[in-house]
Amino acid sequence: MRSELGRPNSRGIFSKITSEVITNAVTHSDSGRTAGGRVTVHVTHDRKSVHVEVTDDGSATSTPAVHVPDADSDGGRGLWLVDLLATAWGSSRHDDEAGRSVWFQVSG
Repeated sequence: MRSELGRPNSRGIFSKITSEVITNAVTHSDSGRTAGGRVTVHVTHDRKSVHVEVTDDGSATSTPAVHVPDADSDGGRGLWLVDLLATAWGSSRHDDEAGRSVWFQVSG
């Protein structure tokens, strides 16, 4: 991770996107709405990229989607920033159990 991803800009992007995805998991899923809710973060890396997967308890009322925020809006930029800054990203629902994962990759 100290190779290309050691550049300050790459670390800043990685930190910002990770924070946004975790915040979304707590704010928009049952993880932040129910007692005992959990958010799990799994990080892997190689010399060229970092892959992060954030798993939450899912939601019956919302799914991850990119929304273009209004310029004067206080929020709504989470996945818009992920889409803008990540090399790749996506989400998946877990069929075998309740929950959803949002993943992203940042290349150096």
